[in-house]
Amino acid sequence: MKHTRARRTVLGALATFCLVPLMACAEGDSSGSSSPSTATTKPAGAAKSADTAKQSARGFKKLEREFDARLGVYAVDTGTGREVTYNAGERFAYNSTFKALAAGAVLDKYSLGGLDRKVTYSKDDLVPNSPVTEKHVKTGMTLGELCDAAVRYSDNTAANLLFDKLGGPKGLDAALEDLGDDVTQMDRREPDLSTWVPGEKRDTSTPRALAKDLRAFVLGDVLGKGERAQLTKWLRTNTTGDHTIRAGVPGNWVVGDKTGTGSYYGARNDIAVVWPPDGAPIVMAILSNRAKKDAEPDDKLIAEAASVTVDSLS
Repeated sequence: MKHTRARRTVLGALATFCLVPLMACAEGDSSGSSSPSTATTKPAGAAKSADTAKQSARGFKKLEREFDARLGVYAVDTGTGREVTYNAGERFAYNSTFKALAAGAVLDKYSLGGLDRKVTYSKDDLVPNSPVTEKHVKTGMTLGELCDAAVRYSDNTAANLLFDKLGGPKGLDAALEDLGDDVTQMDRREPDLSTWVPGEKRDTSTPRALAKDLRAFVLGDVLGKGERAQLTKWLRTNTTGDHTIRAGVPGNWVVGDKTGTGSYYGARNDIAVVWPPDGAPIVMAILSNRAKKDAEPDDKLIAEAASVTVDSLS
């Protein structure tokens, strides 16, 4: 696999990045168990940062009450190092957000030159929510086209075919472990991976882990320059995120994101790299689920959580 030395460089940088918290706050562990909900921002003047953390915590808690939801947030301003965290260490179903990471892993393994490889599949391989692959059963699709379909249209069959090229869910899990992510747990394929229920660890991650993975692929040196640019293009032209993080940040900010929706408990997620016009990129992951099994996901929750996050970093 290419870029091994670069991956280790990123891993070291990201590990150093979060060594010293500004304040001691329990954020919840990675087990998904309930714990006190807190928000932190760091680093800055202690008093000012504490006030900002309390204000953002109030904002997130208000959203949880309003939407009868559980919310997890991690965001970092890559220029200043300031973070916003809220239940950032708790487990949530990642749903289709993994497709951005799968595309990154494919780019790492095959590089731009390998994206022209033709992948054939049959009607039997099709699963629900496959708007692109269902049109190309007879001709097959290239690896690049499958990445495009998975990231930009959240095509489930495309995602499964990417899994096949990475050694299945466990293959992608191993690729993320190479980035230093020993939290994300990948077990099943689409659409089963979206059938998470509270307390289950299968197919879960934390806001912090997902954001760090996305940062490594999009802004780090895990990928070569061309591969990084291609992944960024797919994310920036995603067709499923207009009403989530994009809707919660200023209109002149550029957003590259990948959404996810669960089958149960109103699970709705979005992970993104956001480029303000006059600042360094912000990486954020906003994950959520609701209390009742038949609850509907709500894009507005993600958008408003993004707005609180941006205000906290301002």
